Amino acid sequence: MAARYDVAVVGAGPAGSIAALQLARQGARVALIDKSEFPRAKACGDLVGPRGVALLQAHGVAVAGPPASDMYVEGPAGRRVRLPAFPGRSYPGHALVCPRTTFDAALRSAALDAGAEGVQARVTGLASVDGHTRLTTAGNHRVDADHVVGADGALSVVAEQAGLVRSEQVLWGFALRGYLPAVPDLPMISLRDERPGRAYPGYGWLFPGVDGRANVGIGVGLLDNRSGSRRTRADLTAYVEGLVARGLLPCGEVEDVQGGWLKMGTVGTVPAAGRVLLVGDAAGLVNPLQGEGIGPAMESAVLAARAICRSPGDAAAVYRQSLADRFSPYLNLAAPLQAALLRHPAVVSVGARALTSAPVGRRLAGTWSLTWNDLLDGATPRPALTAARLIRAAAGPLARRSRTGRLLAETFLDSG
Repeated sequence: MAARYDVAVVGAGPAGSIAALQLARQGARVALIDKSEFPRAKACGDLVGPRGVALLQAHGVAVAGPPASDMYVEGPAGRRVRLPAFPGRSYPGHALVCPRTTFDAALRSAALDAGAEGVQARVTGLASVDGHTRLTTAGNHRVDADHVVGADGALSVVAEQAGLVRSEQVLWGFALRGYLPAVPDLPMISLRDERPGRAYPGYGWLFPGVDGRANVGIGVGLLDNRSGSRRTRADLTAYVEGLVARGLLPCGEVEDVQGGWLKMGTVGTVPAAGRVLLVGDAAGLVNPLQGEGIGPAMESAVLAARAICRSPGDAAAVYRQSLADRFSPYLNLAAPLQAALLRHPAVVSVGARALTSAPVGRRLAGTWSLTWNDLLDGATPRPALTAARLIRAAAGPLARRSRTGRLLAETFLDSG
């Protein structure tokens, strides 16, 4: 016999747990399925952005961790610009530092406390049976549900089984992170690459952590060529050695190194069809320009849960439209821009050097921060916001006409 639920949520990361929490609070019978035993670690920078912090507060989920405000960006030549963290009308002026081991366990516990049922199992297949969806697991157990929420990451089994991924179109990325003893004063993203006319196809980071340990990592954009992920371990070693040589780290002994795949900008993934809705990394909701995934993941989870509860007969279409309303104004520019920059490293080199030069950096830091971090909507009016809106209005139509822009439009409109 198969266990029967209103909704089966596959994956108990931030997206899955928030979806399960919202659904359970609305009275749905929810299975929160994950292959891992919690707590467990994930490859991540361990920063929850301002929108994510606001969402946690709005939904009454308490997660402990120190705040992080402004951020340094280091350019190819080593010059640094400080990007300000402006408080908005709908989000605070800071991020939250919390290791995923702690963060994910806290969100999952909140979902279980709300009434979701935890199931430890590896989902291996989906099939339509008598008007509902049947999930099978590695142990040959079966779970039946009226709706399935796929929150099982960039390599989502749910997305693959439901036929919602076109891998050759995806903007793939790969990230590798570790921890080492250090206490940075502010988060830093490094675009450093001293080769003239060249640019690393991603960035390094050094973020504050907890208990005297910093989070250090490398993220690389790969377009549709996933074989490039092999370079990241050597690149992480070189990056850390450079930080030590410049006096930004006391040592280079990196521990607990872990990697993970990224799908960026939703390109190549249809976020919902039929009774299956994808959220977070499974839907490709990672910021293409700076790699943030936790905030968008939780936002998409709220939208998916709302669509299922309010429009159960048409949840996929309602959810796709909700995603388009929230994310397409930003992704229509960010995803094509990311794809173009990865193909033209010389342009990245020139642009990054200009943006991190002293006169340009000082004038554009606020605009860069709002644009890069997808913080225009809900921002407090200021000159930096006006400039960011002008950039979006000018560049958006051009980006939408690109190949990536056309694929992105199909992402939101296609019903699978």
